[in-house]
Amino acid sequence: MTVDQQPVRSATPSLGVPPAGGSGMSYRVRRLVKSLAVRMNTQNACRIVLGLIYVRNKAQDAVPRAGEGHGEGRVSGQLPSWRWLVDQAAKPSPLGPHVWRCVSTWLAPVLRTEDGDTDQNFVPSLPPTVDDHLRTLITEIDQADRVVELLEQCLEELSAAQARGGHYFTPRDIVRLMVEAVAPQNGHRVLDPVCGSAGLLADAERYVRERTGLQPNLLLTGRDLRSDTLQIARLNLAARGIEADVGSPTDSLAQPASDSYDIVMANPPFNLSDWCAAPPRGDDPRWTGTVPPRDNANHAWILHIAHALAPQGRASVLMADGAATGLRPSEKRIRERLVREDLVECVVALPPGLFPHVRISCCLWLLNRDKSPHRGWGAADRRKQILFVNARTAYETMAGSRQRRLAADGVGRVLRTLSAWRGAPTMQGEAPARYENDPGWCTSLSTAEVADAGYVLLPVVHALEPADEHTAARERVEELKWDLYGKFEKSHALERDLRRVLDEL
Repeated sequence: MTVDQQPVRSATPSLGVPPAGGSGMSYRVRRLVKSLAVRMNTQNACRIVLGLIYVRNKAQDAVPRAGEGHGEGRVSGQLPSWRWLVDQAAKPSPLGPHVWRCVSTWLAPVLRTEDGDTDQNFVPSLPPTVDDHLRTLITEIDQADRVVELLEQCLEELSAAQARGGHYFTPRDIVRLMVEAVAPQNGHRVLDPVCGSAGLLADAERYVRERTGLQPNLLLTGRDLRSDTLQIARLNLAARGIEADVGSPTDSLAQPASDSYDIVMANPPFNLSDWCAAPPRGDDPRWTGTVPPRDNANHAWILHIAHALAPQGRASVLMADGAATGLRPSEKRIRERLVREDLVECVVALPPGLFPHVRISCCLWLLNRDKSPHRGWGAADRRKQILFVNARTAYETMAGSRQRRLAADGVGRVLRTLSAWRGAPTMQGEAPARYENDPGWCTSLSTAEVADAGYVLLPVVHALEPADEHTAARERVEELKWDLYGKFEKSHALERDLRRVLDEL
């Protein structure tokens, strides 16, 4: 039995699309968010919806007894209930103050930081002009069967609003691939050093729960530089009933991780310049003779994550293509070190255009400190070997837009290829498939062969299509187009940096 080699079908719905039972409700809530955003802004509208979803999930049981809690929905010592808020929405009296008080009260313990402070600014003030929208929104959320779908939809809206500033959240289709590619196990310590909305941590919990049928026992840790992003992460996790150590704002690259982890997942900013105030120190244990360039954080992230891995630790990291091909001596030395230490398990070339805010093509890097046969990974011995997967065409276009996403069967094919190469059972529990190189899709090379190729880790260089002049020309044009888009992005970034320097003169 060989790994599935059928071409990707772009008509297959992505797993990022809500199921039929919840899509209509999600659409109506999305329209309400957009209407609220006209009267407030998208960030504040999404925060209100996230807060209401959290209250709906957590406040169902806080129902006051008859004759008590008048006007506040409280019993003595009890928080305002969701049912009370629904009742207020049915009345013609002003609703905004009730919503603000109810959401703020319930979110206070969730948003409390390590020093005990709570940011009251998370819940925005609500003008009277949004009362009708709030009434409809509360009714929709109250009637929803799949509240998590509404939560995901709201996070996507918030991500789109923040994307131009680079503070986006990882799309759900990519989250699923990143989590299932590293296959977290119950009891694992899991880190996301640039956690955003904590989508990767939440999906790790989902993955383990679905495969064990038990309440997962994961030690989840998330870190991020922005306090407002950490608030979203806390709320996202709390709404799902997931416990995690999110902590206070932290610059993960400033120092090595304080602990080692079984699983690390990260989607760091691509090509981040000026990532450190002073030149990186040569005695930092993460660099070990391969100090990353100061003007681009890509390799600093890879080395930071590799250093945080436990003896059998695994990592999935999104990286711009340049991290796999950079020609500067410092970049090549870092890739050489990673290959020589046998840390690179697999590199997957993803389709271009998956992120609406950036045109740069990217790859998914899988790092692994132990590629020998062991439980939870696979039966194959893949030491001194690297798998390259060229999934550049595994995408579909979203209905009604030009935005791309990973195709559901493309994600599945990547995961099946990984399982076969590792000698691991399929997701359905079937016996491992037999791995074979598939020209144009995947190839497995020894680390010696990668060294002979100049330590280039870009899959499209290694997993080549059979010779076909017409197809090759078309794909070359597509590749050049996206490469040009990437250069546009870099030129804009350089212009912003230059303007900042000039302003400081």
